[in-house]
Amino acid sequence: MVSRIIPVEPFDLVVFGGTGDLARRKILPALFRRFCAGQMENGTRIIGAARTAMDDVEYRAFVAEALIEFNGDHTGCEPGTIKRFQEILSYVTLDAKGDGGWSELAAKMHPGRVRAFYFSVGPSLFGDLALRLHQYGMADHDTRIVVEKPFGRDLDTARALNRSLADHFNENQIYRIDHYLGKETVQNLMAIRFGNMLFEPLWNSQYVDHIQITVAETVGVGGRGEYYDRSGAMRDMVQNHLMQLLCLIAMEPPAVFDPDAVRDEKLKVIRALNPLKPDHVVRGQYLADEEKPGYLEHVENPDSLTESFIAMKLGISNWRWAGTPFYLRSGKRLRARTSEIAVVFKEAPHNIFTEDSGRHRNILTIRLQPNEGIDLDVTIKEPGPGGMRLVDVPLDMTFSEALGPDADAPDAYERLIMDVVRGNQTLFMRGDEVEAAWAWTDPVIAGWEERGDRPIPYDTGSSGPEEALALMHRDGRKWRDIRA
Repeated sequence: MVSRIIPVEPFDLVVFGGTGDLARRKILPALFRRFCAGQMENGTRIIGAARTAMDDVEYRAFVAEALIEFNGDHTGCEPGTIKRFQEILSYVTLDAKGDGGWSELAAKMHPGRVRAFYFSVGPSLFGDLALRLHQYGMADHDTRIVVEKPFGRDLDTARALNRSLADHFNENQIYRIDHYLGKETVQNLMAIRFGNMLFEPLWNSQYVDHIQITVAETVGVGGRGEYYDRSGAMRDMVQNHLMQLLCLIAMEPPAVFDPDAVRDEKLKVIRALNPLKPDHVVRGQYLADEEKPGYLEHVENPDSLTESFIAMKLGISNWRWAGTPFYLRSGKRLRARTSEIAVVFKEAPHNIFTEDSGRHRNILTIRLQPNEGIDLDVTIKEPGPGGMRLVDVPLDMTFSEALGPDADAPDAYERLIMDVVRGNQTLFMRGDEVEAAWAWTDPVIAGWEERGDRPIPYDTGSSGPEEALALMHRDGRKWRDIRA
């Protein structure tokens, strides 16, 4: 199966922070791969803008080096493609808080086409950039701005950030990007649920025992120590990435597959979340091992109360999910790098088999990384003449195997940037959605700070603190193994 490439009309894309780490590692390689795939029509222009003094020739060389380092072995790119890609690149040295470079940037804009401005900079500059885009006549009804997380660090800062953007752009022009939503398997959540009669009738508390969402990393905080110690797993992962996965799993079917219809249903999930009880959450910090320092050494703060691991039990107060627990966990320096959602169905109401046949249940597992795909565990008879012995076996749909080698799933940034150009906001967070997530998160963090809760140490290469295992054991359940 070969994925179908639908070209987009010529557009102008400006990357503010065009010499930064995110641009080098993600944005520019994603644009290059879409160029290789033939999705960009002739006339498209990509313009880097940053404080660094550089001309077009130097920037093109800078981008070529980034592509060689971060693009990897992309078979869709023919020899000489980098040189052709360089021809659509230009650069402007620009002062985000002053007037330097803005007239030059405005002169590069083409009238009558989509203009996208990627704010690959700190949130403190968002308002300044939005203001000057208007002052220099670069903002019209076809203008879109893309902003990266963090969307604030609490409800007050998120509201202030939203106001600074809303002063200059309508909500339908603002694209708050969360790369998790661009993953192929995340989008397949909606296809699985709403495109298959097999699952949707069972997708409720009557048939689902519980749902687990796991995002595990093997790396530590590394060079992000100062930033991470101000955020922690709750702000860095739960409030955005895991909350979005939870919403897609738990939301009601939208009336139509339309950006606002989908986001309306996600918002309802966040607003239906029960307050998090203190004994329903476990926080941890990874310890040093023989080769690597621990969290406290990484952040250079021996008194840090910030968590590098979090596990929690959530409830949703609505008719579909009343009584069904959702277990979320995320952490660094764990046993394996993996992201998955497991929908664990209830056991059959009456077991007709003998007791030694064991306990069995169906589990639908959506693997987000590293090996994207879907498993459905079903119960069958174990082969052999030894009587009716039951075993669980997976029906496995690994995308790379099921769809063939030509079904090269685009990187999340590739898909999301092209959605910006098309004007499709389905996979982007809306302002009220961001604020609702912070409104739920803030009281939890405030409670930790008031009580002075200290994270529990856990071993590098483990599954996290033992207390996280107990969080499920006391409910008669257990976490799925963390494995790649």
